[in-house]
Amino acid sequence: MHVRLRLDARRPRRWHALLAAELSDGFGCAVDFDLRPSPDPWTGSADLLFRLEAAIHRLPDAHMAAPARPSDLARWPGIGPARPDIVVDLCGDVPKTAAPRVWTLSYDGVPGERGLLAALLDDRPPIAALAEGDRVLEVGRIGTEVRGVVRTAFEDGLSRSTTLIAAAVAKSRMPGTAAPPPWDIPPRAPSPRLGLGDVAGRAGRAGAGALVRRLYRLGFNGPHWRVGWRRLDGPDVASLGHHPAGGWQSLPDDGSRFYADPFPIVHDGTCTLFVEDYVHAKAKGVISAVRFGPDGPLGTPVPVLEEPHHLSYPFVFARDGAVWMVPESCANGTVDLYRATAFPGGWVKEATLLSGVTASDATLFERDGRWWMFATLRHAAAAAPLGRGCFSDALHLWSAPGFRGPWTPHAANPVLIDIAAARPAGRVVERDGRLIRPVQDCSAGYGAALALARIDRLDDEGFGQTVVARLAPGPSWPGSRLHTLNAAGGFEFIDGSARALRFAPLAARLRRGAGAPPRTDAPALARDPAAVR
Repeated sequence: MHVRLRLDARRPRRWHALLAAELSDGFGCAVDFDLRPSPDPWTGSADLLFRLEAAIHRLPDAHMAAPARPSDLARWPGIGPARPDIVVDLCGDVPKTAAPRVWTLSYDGVPGERGLLAALLDDRPPIAALAEGDRVLEVGRIGTEVRGVVRTAFEDGLSRSTTLIAAAVAKSRMPGTAAPPPWDIPPRAPSPRLGLGDVAGRAGRAGAGALVRRLYRLGFNGPHWRVGWRRLDGPDVASLGHHPAGGWQSLPDDGSRFYADPFPIVHDGTCTLFVEDYVHAKAKGVISAVRFGPDGPLGTPVPVLEEPHHLSYPFVFARDGAVWMVPESCANGTVDLYRATAFPGGWVKEATLLSGVTASDATLFERDGRWWMFATLRHAAAAAPLGRGCFSDALHLWSAPGFRGPWTPHAANPVLIDIAAARPAGRVVERDGRLIRPVQDCSAGYGAALALARIDRLDDEGFGQTVVARLAPGPSWPGSRLHTLNAAGGFEFIDGSARALRFAPLAARLRRGAGAPPRTDAPALARDPAAVR
């Protein structure tokens, strides 16, 4: 397959070279470049803004958005005599007659990078679409973990654009894969207004915000999450579609650590809750567990699984007379399966289900004798700097005859690109004959809200879902984030963010050492409604 990339000769970027490498090395395509100046009115003020943001936020060197060096593009020729099979138009000026297939990339209906920039300057996640004439080949609401930093979000958008184009090339070779669901693409956005005064204003606000965050971190641990729980005496949240009237109680922590990603399971008649246990001083998560009695937690979560790398999202389930766990281990580039030999501890790694992937929040689900795995993938390694691709906006599926594997990737991967509804947020449940998938809505930031998505289609050819409810922090759950929902054993659990004074644990120890009684109001810290980034 011969693919021609239409680039603006005034602004070849490193991401163009990475895209060409993906197509030639990953798909065996013959790639060449159409390098001419484009009519795309890119503003030079954006480059100034990127440089100022890099200085203010101490960003690493630009990656995707960096200017391409001649050596970056040298392995691919310019326009040759052969007519290409496909032209990927990244400027919006290629006539339909230029090739049998002309694919145009746009953001919120605006071709070229100015559409991406306009959306980010307006602080909204853009809808990226790759279209052939009026037919949309790939589409998705692309995102970032760093809202408000335009350069980082811009680079994340370029990275996910590579995903869109690569997926279209892959599906062009596999007739029968489902077409993407229809999206309401907003009206054409105006060209971004970014004069020197706008840049100065943005830089001033960014500098002030960065200073506030640094001062905040002197006194508070951040981010700091907390787990909420309640007795389940009526319908659960998946049935209600909103917070319960009685609200939630907080699982106490000592301020030096936080608990998140609650996964309960009933074993030997007792509900045991597994959580990510993140110690701020170590900057690493382990998996801990605490049993629940009729009135709530029986003690404090105790570590039960630790690895050299960070662990979180302890997806735990029972099968074949044993208890199993698939914790998130994207820092290791794997999805691993563990078995409990001395529940709730004694975890032994049984298998590596996936390797060489940066997979977030792997969630398994059995349906009609077949197993499915949901996870969002990042194109780069977990340790790569922000701006190398979003962790939360591209949903991938795998299937297997059993939970041990072998796991086969879905032909239409990524089956969904949507920063508001891709990343898993808990177990898939069935309610009134409908499959409900808790998902993270990260459109306003990582883990900012939780949504409930009805699974409309799940087969070898496609996947579809419809968001039917959305839950956000508020009076029923003070804080600024909400990103997990699970229930078992007569209890229901969520999590979210809270403030945690950096020196509160030390002060408590000093008071106890001086004869003061232990604090009994630890949950009050977790109930503080203030947000933590």
